[in-house]
Amino acid sequence: MTEKIIALDSVDPMEIYGVNDVKLNVIKKHFPKLKLITRGYTIKVLGEASEIVKFEKKLELLVDYYHKNGVLTDTVIERLMGQNGDNMIETKDAVVNNDIILFGNSGLVIKAKTDNQRRMVQGLVKNDMLFAIGPAGTGKTYTAVALAVRALKNKEVKRIILTRPAVEAGENLGFLPGDLKEKLDPYMQPLYDALNDMVPLDKLNQYIENRIIQIAPLAFMRGRTLDNAFVILDEAQNTTESQMKMFLTRMGASAKFIITGDASQIDLPSKQPSGLLQAMRLLKNVEGIEIIELDNTDVIRHRLVRSIIERYEQK
Repeated sequence: MTEKIIALDSVDPMEIYGVNDVKLNVIKKHFPKLKLITRGYTIKVLGEASEIVKFEKKLELLVDYYHKNGVLTDTVIERLMGQNGDNMIETKDAVVNNDIILFGNSGLVIKAKTDNQRRMVQGLVKNDMLFAIGPAGTGKTYTAVALAVRALKNKEVKRIILTRPAVEAGENLGFLPGDLKEKLDPYMQPLYDALNDMVPLDKLNQYIENRIIQIAPLAFMRGRTLDNAFVILDEAQNTTESQMKMFLTRMGASAKFIITGDASQIDLPSKQPSGLLQAMRLLKNVEGIEIIELDNTDVIRHRLVRSIIERYEQK
């Protein structure tokens, strides 16, 4: 039998043990072959060496999750220690290799699920600007927001800026009551939906209030220099050529830009060319810029979405 003492130097032990050892008991349930003896900031572990190694990696995963998210609930521990957790690689370097982008709310594992989503993750490591173009349901916006949240949590950037053109999708929404934020929120809802999966609500509200996360229409980008920021332009197919040029030239030092769009869903007036299509043509093969085209094989919504897209393409 092997014995090892593990120190919890970087976290309050109560975050791991829980009140009356509630959290610790969840952990113990997944390591029945080990004996765990806790004393303050140390855990004495007795058992087979191989099991102790597994336990250390799981413990490292829990501590890392806590540092990134500021909370570690029973539900999160169960998910990280259970079946999903068994398939995770626990070190930071290996997380990238295992497709995991970050851990969202309630232990939600947010990962690249298709080859082109993996290309998005890898492409942004090598480049500062990335175009992700593809049909609805391919996860391009969701993946982009996940990469932005990860960069913020890892202190690679100081802020996230999410923008999209306020163009109505074939509907006249008419007069919208409320203040400016309330008028614009319907256009920005897909971005809020993604953030709600990845950032606890109180933390998200704090980020927005302190302008660490900014969500604004494209017109508000004019005249700004976006540095030390992760910037996402969503629904880029609805930008005009001048809007796209304006946006791309906002890029400041230490910035990452992702531009997402769907060339099959352009809602601009019929005689108005899309700035996205022009940018893809002009910026092809520019060093530091990668263009990734997602397709029907990347659709991760309901299985019918892929069939619907294919039928519309055949008409």
